[in-house]
Amino acid sequence: MTGTRQVRPDASTRTTLDKAADENFPVAPFFLPRAWRNDLMAVYGYARLVDDIGDGDLAPGGADARHIGLDPAQSDDRLAMLDAFEADLRRVFAAGQDPRHPLLRALVPTVRRCSLTPEPFLGLIEANRRDQLVHRYGTYDDLAAYCELSANPVGRLVLGITGTATPDRIRHSDAICTALQIVEHLQDIAEDLAADRVYLPAEDMKRFQVTEADLAAPTAGAPVRALIAYEAERAGRLLDEGTPLVGSVHGRLRLLLAGFVAGGRATLAAIEAVGHDVLPGPPRATKPRLMREVGTVLRRARREG
Repeated sequence: MTGTRQVRPDASTRTTLDKAADENFPVAPFFLPRAWRNDLMAVYGYARLVDDIGDGDLAPGGADARHIGLDPAQSDDRLAMLDAFEADLRRVFAAGQDPRHPLLRALVPTVRRCSLTPEPFLGLIEANRRDQLVHRYGTYDDLAAYCELSANPVGRLVLGITGTATPDRIRHSDAICTALQIVEHLQDIAEDLAADRVYLPAEDMKRFQVTEADLAAPTAGAPVRALIAYEAERAGRLLDEGTPLVGSVHGRLRLLLAGFVAGGRATLAAIEAVGHDVLPGPPRATKPRLMREVGTVLRRARREG
């Protein structure tokens, strides 16, 4: 396995990486050491591309399919794309093999330098496979099991890149990542429903007497708003549960993790600011609110650290 040469991004790869600017939290902010930024962007590029495959949101032209050995006409076959991408991922960890996709070739130095294992990367692929097969979740536990695949691996990879993984930190990171995934689901209810996906637990919808027809309305009625408020409160509790992670580290890593937590809190504030009516479109956090939340998280970290 070589993977040490510079990888030139093609147009589809640049399109994938450019999506970092649209995330709820900073992916690889300027204040981090360059090596960390490069590693975080390599992991982001991987995770973003897996999600784009699962969502059918790949760059046009079929370049991603060609990279992993498929005919461009198969770009819309999401399960085939995920299977081929997993096969290419396994080349990252196999001695004497080079992955074909540029984003996976860019991942090789990160995997080597940080001694990362395949499991978090495979979890993200499995989450996107599940998206093709499971469109509704009966209970919160079912949804949390999905988040264990779709979100928690990202936090574990951040800890792996920064060399700070411990059992307690992983537990706190998992709480933060699950919270961030729930927040994203709340933002994207209308978009997800249009794709025939509902990430609100059916047991909660029943409790608040919310139907899928209610979720398809242009604006939210009182039951939907109450349901969103309930799920937002749950996400907030998870962020509280995970926040000790910030105080357990120091320096620039503390600021990065504070940004993750603050991004979730600022987005929850944006959801509250619209009266929990997320159906017209995803509420977005403002930069001033994000900065205030970063300060709040850092002050709490200093008290608890």
